Amino acid sequence: RKQARENMTTIWGAAVVLLAWGAGSLVVPTGAPGRRRVAVRSEFPTGGAAGGYYAGPASTPLLDAVRVPADMKQFSIPELKQLSHELRWEVIRSVSKTGGHLGSSLGVVELTVALHYVFEPPEDRVLWDVSHQCYPHKILTGRRERMSTLRQQGGLSGFQKRAESEYDCFGAGHSSTSISAALGMAIGKDQRRKARNNCIAVIGDGAITGGMAYEAMNNANYLRARMITVLNDNGQVSLPTGTPSAGGVIPSGALSAYTSRLISSKPFADFRNVAKGLSNLMPPEMQAINAKIDEYARGIVTGGTLFEELGFYYIGPVDGHDLDNLVPILENLRDTPSNKPVLLHLKTEKGMGYAPAMAASDKMHGVAKFDVGTGKQFKGSGPKPPSYTSVFANELVRIADEDRDVVGITAAMPGGTGMDIFGRKFPKRTYDVGIAEQHAVTFAAGLAVEGLKPFCCIYSTFLQRGYDQLVHDVVIQNLPVRFMIDRAGLVGNDGPTHHGSFDLAYLGCMPNLVIMAPSDEIDLMNMVATAHAIDDRPSAVRYPRGAAYGLETLNDLFGYGLEEMPTRGKVLPIGKGRVVKRHRPRATTKVAVLSIGTRLAAALEAANELQSEHSDLSVTVADARFMKPLDQDLVRTLATENDVLVTIEENSVLGFGDYVLHFLALNGFLDQGTLKVRPMVLPDAFIEAASQFQQYDQAGLNTKHIVGTVNKLIDRATVPAI
Repeated sequence: RKQARENMTTIWGAAVVLLAWGAGSLVVPTGAPGRRRVAVRSEFPTGGAAGGYYAGPASTPLLDAVRVPADMKQFSIPELKQLSHELRWEVIRSVSKTGGHLGSSLGVVELTVALHYVFEPPEDRVLWDVSHQCYPHKILTGRRERMSTLRQQGGLSGFQKRAESEYDCFGAGHSSTSISAALGMAIGKDQRRKARNNCIAVIGDGAITGGMAYEAMNNANYLRARMITVLNDNGQVSLPTGTPSAGGVIPSGALSAYTSRLISSKPFADFRNVAKGLSNLMPPEMQAINAKIDEYARGIVTGGTLFEELGFYYIGPVDGHDLDNLVPILENLRDTPSNKPVLLHLKTEKGMGYAPAMAASDKMHGVAKFDVGTGKQFKGSGPKPPSYTSVFANELVRIADEDRDVVGITAAMPGGTGMDIFGRKFPKRTYDVGIAEQHAVTFAAGLAVEGLKPFCCIYSTFLQRGYDQLVHDVVIQNLPVRFMIDRAGLVGNDGPTHHGSFDLAYLGCMPNLVIMAPSDEIDLMNMVATAHAIDDRPSAVRYPRGAAYGLETLNDLFGYGLEEMPTRGKVLPIGKGRVVKRHRPRATTKVAVLSIGTRLAAALEAANELQSEHSDLSVTVADARFMKPLDQDLVRTLATENDVLVTIEENSVLGFGDYVLHFLALNGFLDQGTLKVRPMVLPDAFIEAASQFQQYDQAGLNTKHIVGTVNKLIDRATVPAI
């Protein structure tokens, strides 16, 4: 009876504290059970002498013993902690040699170890949303020896990839897909009456802002599916987090503030676990009161009812680096017979255990090769031409200086799109909408209705996610939204999930949409200025990842004749291309190469090589600039004055080349059989990770491939001796 009275006093004491908190006066005593730690603790040394950092363990005996997850099943919790330490440094050392996504992988080391220890993959399904954080998972699932090939040609993918391992049950690269896929797998296991049904989706606080995640959670409740969603909350929503915008410098959206409130409620989350265990000692009427207290607490103290209204049982927040708690929680979830979906909310720290990453503003999210001892990245030395992204951003800043109506929009990628540059100058005119491309497009349409001039800045591959909104909300209504489409063409080491291979095809079928593609940085500046001037219809500018050419190449190859780079763009005549290299007189064989985008440099190099090989050959090189409206006069002239016409683009079939072929066919240029036409496009295949040059080599779009195509068309191809 004495124990029961003490238990009852504890429960009612919690109720009093809870009600006081609701009135704004909650004070947790220093010695209170479950008192929240100020920061997630690290059990690993991160400092070093003489300004350096701890460089990791000298040996990795436990990691050496793990070839597949089954090898760690007999480890104790202390051994799992040591394994995590060794695994973390294996990730650091591997990425230091290849570059890649470091900070996110370091933040989930303990979670990865716990999931593979508790569950039985590959039969149990573990899905990593986006999956850029999957490097520890790759190491534990038989790919440790291949980590030196990460994101290299012929090597390991930087993301989960079904073709790579049976442990990669679902490929990723884009966000907010994991809960839908895990739900499908859980229902599939039920339909096939499988004895084991554990499907776990790990999703970050950035990815969970995507609307698709909530569509899946809503459906999971309706289907009463047995599945676990792990919310990996590290406070890094946009990249980089902290970019000035109209919403301030905090992560985008109410949900981020909401999960932060959950984290701050850690004291009650600890007590609740104790109180529920004691409640069975109470009389029935007291159990009912305790249940009401519990419901009230989870709604007001932790806010857990947001997820519970979606049908999920909420657990958390839990320290995602604390294996002492994480392992038994996952074991309980594994063993419960309930079919109610569960959301386990973890607080983790991106870059955990590596001092340079923990100190960096971006937590070393994506890195080049680096020195393990200091974290210093090897990015080359000496001056380099600016990136296309920064050229766009600086031109937009210049335009916005003169036009108060210009605003910028990004979907959680301010650093990747250049909106961080714009946001530093115009924070109140910068809108980071989170990982929500559909919303970004329609939001931009609404801004345009009110007379503003929105520049909607989204990667080519991510704009695919907002395609219906582009059609329905922008193009049909003819609203002057300016789409700045970064990462057009092949992007290098991120591979097929991030290539901008399809935008000319999916945009080209849109009526009344102006589509531009610059061949160099000066043309990009001009096209940003042109998009600003177009105020009677939507427009799009697509440009590649990477560095531009610089003044010397612009003069030597493109023939600009500049003493210095221009400081502002010029408005171009709509739908007009240009001839960059004219045919030479008295040639008996005439060829034209019509390029759109940055394959123009390869076309010019090929023309010079061809003319040096064949004295009777003339090669004209033209830059279309616009896919829509097409410069019909330019195409007509090239078709009339030449024997061969080659088009080249950094896009799939059904893009620019098909647009030109359609025009030629409808206007009778192919009827007589005197004009040979060849479109050069990306192959009908997904090109895996490699350098951009290697990828264009594989695609057959480099200089030598243009030379080979032309030689074949003019019957000058040479067959190598056997």
